[in-house]
Amino acid sequence: MTVLTLVPTSRELDALEASFHDMNIIGEPTALGRLEAKSYLDGRMIVASGGLGKTQFAIHTQHSVEAIPNVSVALCLGSAGGLNSDLNIGDVVVATETVEHDFNRGLIPGPLPEFEGDARYIFAVRASRSFDELPFAVKFGRVASGDEAIMTTTRAAEVTTATGAIAVAWEGAGGARACRFAEVPFVEIRGISDMANEEAESAFFENIPATMKNLAMFLNKFVTLMPSS
Repeated sequence: MTVLTLVPTSRELDALEASFHDMNIIGEPTALGRLEAKSYLDGRMIVASGGLGKTQFAIHTQHSVEAIPNVSVALCLGSAGGLNSDLNIGDVVVATETVEHDFNRGLIPGPLPEFEGDARYIFAVRASRSFDELPFAVKFGRVASGDEAIMTTTRAAEVTTATGAIAVAWEGAGGARACRFAEVPFVEIRGISDMANEEAESAFFENIPATMKNLAMFLNKFVTLMPSS
């Protein structure tokens, strides 16, 4: 069984791969349909570009799960803005639910779409004490998903009120929709790169290397501990 890890942007993907290299975890290039990818840990994990935004990420996710016959779980893995004062830069958030905050129903009102992270994999992380050994906190909560950069405290508060999320990012709902369609388990995992405030633009770029390093450490433990089927 394979952990499929899709990373939104090339900046995040390059930082993740560099962190794996520093950890002496070497990837082997592999074809993933029409996408280029790398295989890690004796094929137990494949890492590929997910693309920026919900739509592109959904396309890459659907294409990838169709190209791998034995995907155990698909991950949306990348940076996020923190919406909760209990979070610090570099913390990792495991999404219990991904909530699509920019889904505007207009004339047909209704709740925002939300997608639960796969309970078995989330439980495995919660239950393992090995994650307590990491030099950052691992948190669990709702992640807001929408194609919008959240860069003011006012907008961050609006998203928090609408979704109950503790972090906000772009692509998760796209991956979740594709995995629901393909009947593949899905979990969104995010590293906090900024606090979704007026300093977000500079903080995001400055913190990407450290954020993806933490996600690389998390992912190494995740793959090692995951059930085989």
